[in-house]
Amino acid sequence: MPIGPQQIERLTTRLWLDEENAAFALLDGAGIPKLLDKLYGEGGPEFECLYTGELAPDIAEVAPYIVRLEPGSLFLDWLFSRWGQNWGVFAVVPAKLELAAVRRHFRKLNIVYGPNGSPLLFRYYDPRVLGIFASSCNGKQLRDLFGPVRHFILESENPNEAHILSVANGELVQEILTLK
Repeated sequence: MPIGPQQIERLTTRLWLDEENAAFALLDGAGIPKLLDKLYGEGGPEFECLYTGELAPDIAEVAPYIVRLEPGSLFLDWLFSRWGQNWGVFAVVPAKLELAAVRRHFRKLNIVYGPNGSPLLFRYYDPRVLGIFASSCNGKQLRDLFGPVRHFILESENPNEAHILSVANGELVQEILTLK
């Protein structure tokens, strides 16, 4: 469901609290039709795939991507126009961090190990997954998950709300941002 100007303003304010913050989107290519067309299109954002190496086209289409967001950009407008479709999560980090450094952090989270030790892809960039997972983490796991992230912004089941996750004193802090 697209969100209106008031909701966009509230989200934008939380993405860029001040000039010391930068905003990124972690996007799930598997759930976003034609994402690569938007990323590679004219005026597309700075982005990187969260997988390494040369990817086959069918894998590149469904891979996760990290995208540097700019206030008022066409790409950000496009993302906001699809609010509520669980396409990914937003991460706010110190502005001094380059895309490559933020990507390195998030790449560490791509693989988890099952009970038998087998590697599994972890889709933490799905807002339906990140909130539940973060709620189950202890202090060390939260530090590993958040790394340089000041806070995450996730879609909610309620389209008039967003969830903001941060860490304080080693514990998860969950806030609901009313978008109405």
